[in-house]
Amino acid sequence: MHFSNLETFIEIVESGNLNRAATRLNVTQSTVTARLNNLEQLLGQPLFHRRKSGAELTSAGFRFERYARLMTDVWRQARQETALPDAIGSVCNLGCHPDMWQTHGTRVFGWIQGLRWSIAGSAWPGEQAQLNQWMSNGLIDISICYAPTVDEKWQAYQIGTERLVQVATVERSRVRSDPEYIYVDYGERFRQDHAAVYSDADTPKLTMGSAEWALSYLLEHGGSAYLPENRVSGLISSGRLFIVKETETFSRYCYMVVNHGSADGWPWFKEILSRLP
Repeated sequence: MHFSNLETFIEIVESGNLNRAATRLNVTQSTVTARLNNLEQLLGQPLFHRRKSGAELTSAGFRFERYARLMTDVWRQARQETALPDAIGSVCNLGCHPDMWQTHGTRVFGWIQGLRWSIAGSAWPGEQAQLNQWMSNGLIDISICYAPTVDEKWQAYQIGTERLVQVATVERSRVRSDPEYIYVDYGERFRQDHAAVYSDADTPKLTMGSAEWALSYLLEHGGSAYLPENRVSGLISSGRLFIVKETETFSRYCYMVVNHGSADGWPWFKEILSRLP
């Protein structure tokens, strides 16, 4: 199977059209069609419903998509790592939940790159499901996350605890219902704790799945939200945000998950563990 066929398949998925895929790949439409035909013949299944309005995945194409993305990711990583100079002693690929990069992600990645060893590194943002999949497939060696998955090949180390505090763009006390309140979904435990504390509050009008998105929106449009204290402390000190008085605080744990199949070959890893709290 040619890598170009997989690459073309993914471009068609993302663009929804063979013509646009050809433009983005800088090839002719006939080349795109030939690559897709080759892939479909190899799999023995049509992957797209081809219409004048565009191309939509068939059920077989939908099932094949995740494997195509995995294979292209593995190929790119293999190509990158085999091209590294001989002076590189080891490779460490890190995945990090976007909300953790500003704090624990940069800290751990900085520790690794600051060691005396010759280490090639890469860092990738991903939500929990992506991080778990990348760990399972060997695309990353370390995951910085909030909800580690149990696996016999992985070891989870607690690297900190985040306090979630309610902040607002104006100085005030708690109110029963704030129409500008942004509910940030931090996972099942937070949902339960938040529901218990604010059982009498109206359903929030705004919901976001990222603390960074909520913070950015809050600073531009105003309102209130629960955000990590270590992320907003500087904004509180400068008077851009205020702790909402008489409100509860919540917490969530932060983890570094390591694939020990990779770590067993890292002579420097014990030094990283020694720096954990």
